[in-house]
Amino acid sequence: MKMVVIPSGFKESLSSEEVGRAIEKGIYRVSREHDVTVIPMADGGEGFVETIVKLKEGKTVKTLVTGPVGKTINSYFGIFHENGVKTAVIEMAAVAGLRHVPHDQRNPLYTTTYGVGETIIEAVNQGAERILIGCGDSGTSDGGAGMAQAVGVKFYNRNNELLNVTGGAYIGEIHRVDMSDIDPRVLDIDIDVAVNWKNVLCGERGVAKVFGPQKGASKSDVELLSDNFDHLAKLLKELTGNDYSLVNGGGASGGLGAGLAGFIGAELHPRFDIIRKYIEISDAIQNADIVITAEGCIDYQTPNDKIPSEVARIAKQYNKPVVAFAGTIGKKASLNYKSGIDAYASIIPKPATLEKSMADAAKWLEKCTENTIRKIMIGTQVAQNLQRLSEQPVK
Repeated sequence: MKMVVIPSGFKESLSSEEVGRAIEKGIYRVSREHDVTVIPMADGGEGFVETIVKLKEGKTVKTLVTGPVGKTINSYFGIFHENGVKTAVIEMAAVAGLRHVPHDQRNPLYTTTYGVGETIIEAVNQGAERILIGCGDSGTSDGGAGMAQAVGVKFYNRNNELLNVTGGAYIGEIHRVDMSDIDPRVLDIDIDVAVNWKNVLCGERGVAKVFGPQKGASKSDVELLSDNFDHLAKLLKELTGNDYSLVNGGGASGGLGAGLAGFIGAELHPRFDIIRKYIEISDAIQNADIVITAEGCIDYQTPNDKIPSEVARIAKQYNKPVVAFAGTIGKKASLNYKSGIDAYASIIPKPATLEKSMADAAKWLEKCTENTIRKIMIGTQVAQNLQRLSEQPVK
């Protein structure tokens, strides 16, 4: 059988490539005769740079940047050449991701995207002609204000005093925006941003109210952030004439999506759509007998632009069956049947701690894949037997 494996990574455990290889091993434990193609995917979060750079045979550039809590951290971005264009790929999670925020400092009021702006400047210094930014797994909620300051934007309060906006708590103090010192190279380069298309900046489904608590915000913090994002939307409308309050993807990475679009003219894209421009999967799906995908958790959020559901959506265009593996099967996971996933399974074989599950994820994924493929082969054999019986002449 021809099988195509198109997985996401398991956060803080396995990269998408490691997930793909574990699934491949599980398939080959059943039979080496299966034709397996592995295409690791990334949704813009952790592993985004690694995945793109490997597929494009590019290189990783190591950097020192300002981390989300204001301290210098080791980070990186990627560079690759394609069709004569030098492209930089930036992973927001590698610069200002939640993993860079110590547990005792997880308050989104006081984390910054300044390092994202520093990385953009360094990519331009490296001669990048295009930039692809992945927004995911963020540890910030500053509306991109930190990023803007790093590329030269200045903020002033009502007393015309220069502000240092080091987190979402200070957005409400901004009275005037000065763009005169922004690095002109940033405005001249094409910047594409892969975002969760359903994340918006403001309103009841705004990023502060939906994701603020996950980043450590209290109820009062959430209300302050929500009010400040309303203020940011007004500032951006005065600056650009565009209303970013409910723009699709504007709420990505704590409002970084709106900041990138409003301050430096970046173009926001549904993350899977833009990533598909760099990673082609349609042909492989069309030529496969079975499509296999994976993610750390399958639940009610998976149909919202997550890799398994997007892979399944394409597979259904070609009437291909889809199997998904996950570390955790969460709340309302059955909704995924409607998005095109025909079957899903948790790789965890017995009750275990989070640490144990993460440590043994590759081994469990391999074994779960083997068991699933054996079941599929039983079904295939039964179908073949029934077909032969139906073709026998009636006596």
